[in-house]
Amino acid sequence: MTIPIRFPKILYSYLATEMLAPFFASFLIMNSVFFLVKLIPFLNVVLELEIGVADFFRFFLYLFPNMFLYSMPMAAMMGVIIGFTRLASDTEILAFKASGISLYQLLPPVVIISAAIAVITGYFSITLIPKAETAMKELMFQVAKEKVDKGIKEHQFTEALGDLVVYVDAINKTTGTWKDVWVSDMRGQDNPIITMAKFGTMSADINTMIVTITLQDGSLHRPADDKSQIISFDNYTIEIPLQPPTKIDGEDVTKLSKGAKTMRQLQEGADFYGRYSEEGREHLVQYHKRIVLPVGCFILSLLGFPLGLRAGPGKRAAGVPLGLGFFILYYIMFTMGKSLAEDSALPPFITMWSTNLIFLGIVVYFIRQAANERPMIPGKISNSLEKFVDNRILPLSNKVKVFFSRNKPPEEVSPKKSGIAPPILKRPEKILQPDSSFLTEGTIHGNVISHVYHIPGCEFYYCQNCTIEFKSIEIAQESGFEACRFCKNIVTE
Repeated sequence: MTIPIRFPKILYSYLATEMLAPFFASFLIMNSVFFLVKLIPFLNVVLELEIGVADFFRFFLYLFPNMFLYSMPMAAMMGVIIGFTRLASDTEILAFKASGISLYQLLPPVVIISAAIAVITGYFSITLIPKAETAMKELMFQVAKEKVDKGIKEHQFTEALGDLVVYVDAINKTTGTWKDVWVSDMRGQDNPIITMAKFGTMSADINTMIVTITLQDGSLHRPADDKSQIISFDNYTIEIPLQPPTKIDGEDVTKLSKGAKTMRQLQEGADFYGRYSEEGREHLVQYHKRIVLPVGCFILSLLGFPLGLRAGPGKRAAGVPLGLGFFILYYIMFTMGKSLAEDSALPPFITMWSTNLIFLGIVVYFIRQAANERPMIPGKISNSLEKFVDNRILPLSNKVKVFFSRNKPPEEVSPKKSGIAPPILKRPEKILQPDSSFLTEGTIHGNVISHVYHIPGCEFYYCQNCTIEFKSIEIAQESGFEACRFCKNIVTE
């Protein structure tokens, strides 16, 4: 007889609510920031091309998929961190443990939400971003061509085509055909080439971004110093590369880059150019990038679980700054891997996926340490760091404080109005001594950052991060604290 597996729906829905609320808040804030960053350079293009309100919103809709590719992983990570930080700070995690619920049993909702956000990110990366880039190019070209069409008017000299000046005597409103056309072409010329024709039309090719002017029944006049040329023609074609102000924040949105190709086209391009050629490697890098980042979103979201659990009563909530640090480190490593994939002879698959593999190992290790109630950083490393901070950083910071205190203006050091004598500045000791009312002499002092404890007589008994005390060594060890390396020998004896 098989016993059906029952999932604690109330618990999982509660955890999901705790994570999704800060996720949506972080997502909205970060996209608002990205929007403002993109808005200023985008306004230059809007004003130059005289874009309407409807096209303005269409442009930004096409920019959002690229922003979501980076804002969603960060928002997902912050959502998990903030959610579990609140649970840990309010001792709800401790209540779960007291009820017999382990941290591993809290993982399913985190995995489900992280996977769902990663799938949405993958949809943006694989499907929407290529379509958005193609649509952006088409819309930008359409707006630029409309500006040219509106600029060409009857009985006016039009300079909307750069080095070409066009004069049209009459325009057929139905067919768009020009009558009695005059064109001055200064492209690469010291003296303009004058072309006159009875009829003319203008067309545009969005794939090549070229505007074509076709003239009929006319003549071309090419002046020169020694001799001039006059050429009569029945049909004459002028091709003009359309170059509107299309760069937004340094990126030309009219150029159909590899980012606009589908996954299949990227693989076909890599096979066509050769997978180990420069062009072929660029296609493979773009292919792997679209998959690596959504998987990285899933890994970073899981990383928020152990980082959020670092909070708690008597502990400093360092999950958010640590999460931002890991997020920046991830994209630095990803950028380095991408550069190696493009410039070195290493396989793009290995260099592009190495960052995800490293962070996956970090996530597994951190979750295991949190589930076993052990510090994320091993005791030897944390003790070494603590010793370095107490012996090097703190004395240096104290010297800096003393130096600036001695160089304060007299009215700040010795206030006359209060009538209180100025404090006597003493040379700081090796380790800061807290107020006796803060910690009790003779108890076990615990470091809430490194999760190590110090017994009386230890050099670090009054360390700066020792903000919790225990009545005995057994209670400290039951709370997940370990003896520092100086106290281990004494405890063993």
